[in-house]
Amino acid sequence: MPDSSHPSAHRDGPGRGLDAQGHIRREGALGLVTQPFRPVVAAARERLPGVFGAQTTGAYLYGSIPRGTARVGRSDLDLLVALAAEPTEADHRAARALGDALDREFPQIDGVGTLLFSRARLLSPLETYDLGWFVACLCTPLLGEDLAARLPRYRPDSRLARETNGDLALHLPRWRTRMAEATAEDARRTLVRGISRHLVRTGFTLVMPRWNGWTSDLREMAEAFAAFYPKRAEQMRAAAALGYEPDGDPAVLRSYVDDLGPWLAGEYARVHGIKAPRPQ
Repeated sequence: MPDSSHPSAHRDGPGRGLDAQGHIRREGALGLVTQPFRPVVAAARERLPGVFGAQTTGAYLYGSIPRGTARVGRSDLDLLVALAAEPTEADHRAARALGDALDREFPQIDGVGTLLFSRARLLSPLETYDLGWFVACLCTPLLGEDLAARLPRYRPDSRLARETNGDLALHLPRWRTRMAEATAEDARRTLVRGISRHLVRTGFTLVMPRWNGWTSDLREMAEAFAAFYPKRAEQMRAAAALGYEPDGDPAVLRSYVDDLGPWLAGEYARVHGIKAPRPQ
């Protein structure tokens, strides 16, 4: 551990992203959506009820668009929909169809990702410190019920760290499989972007309780991590950069699954423990 006098390694009072009581403030708001993306958000809000009908209990935005940091032609539209029952394959197909239609219609976005969960799962005790936290702190209400009112306030503590990213070891074999299948440059670029972001976020939540704050900015996450793990700092800074501007270099992917990923999974388990198992 570095010297506690380092400005990023020790804080007096609430850290970035915390309220006066030390709880993580909810990030994002519809009022922060910049002008180019407002028609996209309006279209999503208008069309979602027609896609899922009475099954829809609520819908949210998350990611760069509700944070006001989205880049025209580069950022995707991220949605989470709460359903009255567990989503079916037909629901997932409908979500993909809606995303494809929005992506074709609005050139200011680069893809649409839609997460589907049942309301019961989002409010379940097993998900309180994972999906529940995600909805309460990282999602912006778009329509319907806001489940944040039924969820607790969250602090950047070890329990939250364990339940959000304490399963990295499970992802490594899946990533290796996807790497073997990603023969095209575009496919590898997409994989580098996704894995880079996952590793940076995991590195950040590893140190989050000591850093005492929350941020969704990848570069700030990497700097927070670097204050506590200087020997791995450059790897994490490079991953943060690739999370924003990925390339398709196979060597980057190999370094993730052969070096940084396994080390991070082991250190995470040592510091915070393993995430509670989920049903297959």
